[in-house]
Amino acid sequence: MSQTTAARRGPSLVRRLAAPVAAAALLAGVAGVWASGVAYSAPAAGTRSAAGFGDCPALPEGVDPARWRCEVHTAAPKLTMGEVSLPLAPITMTHAEGPLPDGTNGQVWGAMHSAPTAVPGGLTGTPAGEHAPGLGLAIRPEYGGRSDFYTGGLSLRFRLLSPLLPRGCAIGASEPVDFRVKRSGPSKWVSQDPPVIEFSAYDDTFTAPAPEHCGPLTGPLGRRLGLPAATGNLMSYDASYTFKTYDQLI
Repeated sequence: MSQTTAARRGPSLVRRLAAPVAAAALLAGVAGVWASGVAYSAPAAGTRSAAGFGDCPALPEGVDPARWRCEVHTAAPKLTMGEVSLPLAPITMTHAEGPLPDGTNGQVWGAMHSAPTAVPGGLTGTPAGEHAPGLGLAIRPEYGGRSDFYTGGLSLRFRLLSPLLPRGCAIGASEPVDFRVKRSGPSKWVSQDPPVIEFSAYDDTFTAPAPEHCGPLTGPLGRRLGLPAATGNLMSYDASYTFKTYDQLI
């Protein structure tokens, strides 16, 4: 997000936020707790590394465990969506893949772990949003319910977190954002035992919807973030993954 845009849009949104902030004055202590540690950029303690296989899902009936493997991916995404551009906290995704009894490719989703990342400028896109208690804003990617690791398909929602926003506020709340990820180059084997493979990928074709379920700030927040945005969006990341076949896991 450019400083020019923030300066142009900031005062209007500050005025819009003045009433909610005043109304929340009695809750300043609570808002202070949320904003004082605006340590949104630090990964949560529960974020898992690519070394663990605790999220490996159960296999479909009738498949050969020796021909199915559980993959654990760790990625460091960079997201440009609307007028927001920032590196996100690392995410970890786990899934299983292998041949089904009929010979076709099968896959089963496991889990995704992520942590919030602070959005520079907070709710207002100004220094006030950066530093004022209660005006902080963070974004956290969440699994959107669809994935196809054979083709690079993945859907995500982006939870928006702030003391002034309701819990359900998100980008892609009703319909998640669909990504069609492409490799930026060849994969690189870093280790054979354990197997560790590194790669880079990106998608610059996805459409970013407007925020939803954000209460009275839904409209102003969409303008602040420059959403919806049909073009100019980009998600890129450097990633690594490891795997074990299910006979090894057993």
